[in-house]
Amino acid sequence: MLEKILDRFLEENLQALRDQGLYNEIDVVEGANGTIIQIKGKELINLSSNNYLGLATNEKLKRVAVDAVHEYGVGAGAVRTINGTLDLHVELERKLAEFKGTEAAISYQSGFNCNMAAISAVMDKHDAILSDQLNHASIIDGCRLSKAKIIAYNHSDMDDLKRKAEDAVNSGQYKKVMVITDGVFSMDGDIAKLPEIIEIAKQFDLITYVDDAHGSGVTGKGKGTVKHFSLESEVDFQIGTLSKAVGVVGGYVAGKRNLIDWLKVRSRPFLFSTALTPADVAATSAAIELIANSSELVEKLWANGDYLKAGLKDLGFNIGNSETPITPCIIGDEKLTQQFSKRLIEEGVYAKSIVFPTVPKGTGRIRNMPTAAHTKEMLDSCIAIYEKIGKELGVI
Repeated sequence: MLEKILDRFLEENLQALRDQGLYNEIDVVEGANGTIIQIKGKELINLSSNNYLGLATNEKLKRVAVDAVHEYGVGAGAVRTINGTLDLHVELERKLAEFKGTEAAISYQSGFNCNMAAISAVMDKHDAILSDQLNHASIIDGCRLSKAKIIAYNHSDMDDLKRKAEDAVNSGQYKKVMVITDGVFSMDGDIAKLPEIIEIAKQFDLITYVDDAHGSGVTGKGKGTVKHFSLESEVDFQIGTLSKAVGVVGGYVAGKRNLIDWLKVRSRPFLFSTALTPADVAATSAAIELIANSSELVEKLWANGDYLKAGLKDLGFNIGNSETPITPCIIGDEKLTQQFSKRLIEEGVYAKSIVFPTVPKGTGRIRNMPTAAHTKEMLDSCIAIYEKIGKELGVI
């Protein structure tokens, strides 16, 4: 009986997603995820990877990872609190703290894990969290896990944030109130209004939390959105991923030493998951060092982002209000958005459609992710193909 109920539930709901144009087909990349990828034997210019600086296929990082496997093995062998903390982990966290301008840092198995770990380790049912409406799903899930009262404020609306902060604090219902925001919003490419958020936080004694998954390695000359605004001493939690611009895998929380010490004894993903592998940690350390010591890749990323944006905007596409290399091409209708993506792939550009529930209904888009590794010739080809399909489907 239970199996039949489950089968019926899955069949009905999967078909409903297909009918609405909301079912996401997963493509398999045959080989490395670089600027040119191969899917089903076809070579495509890749505009969907968040490998912003091209480090996922960097030759130096590959050598470092291989060397670490030879010296340390393929796994850490335990959770961090038993004997899974290698000297590699300690060195990575030292570099991360220096990179983010904080007293200390802690690494996790993913950026998603960071938000599940850090929020619930500090906030509980006696607290409230002010969360931007467009925050990442991992923030939303982390807030839910904490059992704190979640108070959403309108996206980047500082008047709404201030009003809701005042109401929450003055209500006397909560022991602590936190404000959480993405540093860079991944679907639109806009940057959080951190200076204003910090001013409101100071006024109402709010804990401040910035998830900079799409800012680390991109904004602030590579050091992130908090650094972009010179607010390292003002933000309590700096969260980031090691799988996007850094090019490997994992995540981190950076902040004051007491905070990091608390997360080491109270954040469940740290306590109950095996540590990051030696190869990943060694490659990440090398990547952080590379980003910290040279701005060349970051500058190339921004130049490529500006070039692609200008090309698409000149053709008449709606690219929204992105302030970063993330370049959304907003189509609107979900089925048309998916059709547009399929045509791009047929013409040689891999740029995936993003539809509900990742973005609100009626705002379907193709999210383009230029990287430092793309050439001008690649981007010119993409712009020409966009023009062809845009006219063909009546988008421009």
